[in-house]
Amino acid sequence: MYNRRLGEAQRFMNKGYGKSQASLKVSLRRAGRFFHTRVRELKMIGKALVSTRHPILVHIIPMRQCNLACTYCNEFDDFSKPVPLEEMKKRLDLLADMGTSIITISGGEPLMHPDLDEVIRHMRRRGMIAGLITNGFCLNKERIERLNEAGLEHLQISIDNVAPDEVSKKSLKTLDGRLVMLSQYAVFQVNINSVLGSGVKDPEDALKIAHRAVELGFTSTVGIIHDNNGQLKPLGPHEQEIFEEVMALGKRSFSRFNEFQHNVARGQEHNWRCRSGSRYLYVCEDGLVHWCSQQRGYPGIPLSEYTPEMRHREYSTKKFCAARCTVSCVQQVGILDNWRDPQNLQPMPMSPAATPQAELVQIGQLRGDS
Repeated sequence: MYNRRLGEAQRFMNKGYGKSQASLKVSLRRAGRFFHTRVRELKMIGKALVSTRHPILVHIIPMRQCNLACTYCNEFDDFSKPVPLEEMKKRLDLLADMGTSIITISGGEPLMHPDLDEVIRHMRRRGMIAGLITNGFCLNKERIERLNEAGLEHLQISIDNVAPDEVSKKSLKTLDGRLVMLSQYAVFQVNINSVLGSGVKDPEDALKIAHRAVELGFTSTVGIIHDNNGQLKPLGPHEQEIFEEVMALGKRSFSRFNEFQHNVARGQEHNWRCRSGSRYLYVCEDGLVHWCSQQRGYPGIPLSEYTPEMRHREYSTKKFCAARCTVSCVQQVGILDNWRDPQNLQPMPMSPAATPQAELVQIGQLRGDS
């Protein structure tokens, strides 16, 4: 079965999708940045194992607006303005002062922010590893080279299907030319995330996308799309089979730390200790700290007022949504602390001032100490 699908994917890739090669100059720059980033990542792991008093990963939103409207997504709008550069720098300084190791810029579509390059430069100046999640539609040679010069270290694009449909335009057909440009010019690491789950019509697409990513020299991961309420739904037998095949292709990337995804794929609860609000922070465009993208509104405290005591409390707080969580980056961060410090606190009641705005999506029912 696997060999048959591999042959189908190879035939797909041979139909007008030629493999590209970076120049020697780009290859040398890429190798240098890869080595430098790996050293910093090893230091990050060591620091995280020694101390639990700092955030490991923060997702920060410079703008909520997006140039697409994928029907499964609850993380965008079509009207909001970008966060001013000076305000972004203030937020990054606060995170750096907390000891944050990695910042991933997300959205919305962050490449629409007019000062994104300077945001990335400021992250690097403050010693934090710089990542970016984008839909890729704004990429071209000039934009890729600007990201190189800004010091970007990681970029991820999630591709939902082979051909665009009414659910998502993020398809291999529309993005492949940009992937080729990334393989030719990017000196940062690129990961292509294919998806399975709610709204995905043809699960075979994920396998084709993963093979294309590997062929171009990128890492490959697979995500499981939650439903439009952000809830976990099990994959069907055929989807699970493809999921395992795509996972096998991603063993050389950070996705090898992904045992929890097997439970997600089966719709089973996962036993782990979610450290969101402490080791992982989600900072929205309004500068408020939330557990994650799917729990916006809690705790909903301004980053400038988010104290070490608050982080410590969230570190020890058992999250009611953890067992059926689909947010892989939060679970990967949790791996570093799953072996220590049991969680014995319940979430604090949410204050009226922290109530999310009407256009934000909040998943589940927040429970207080009772």
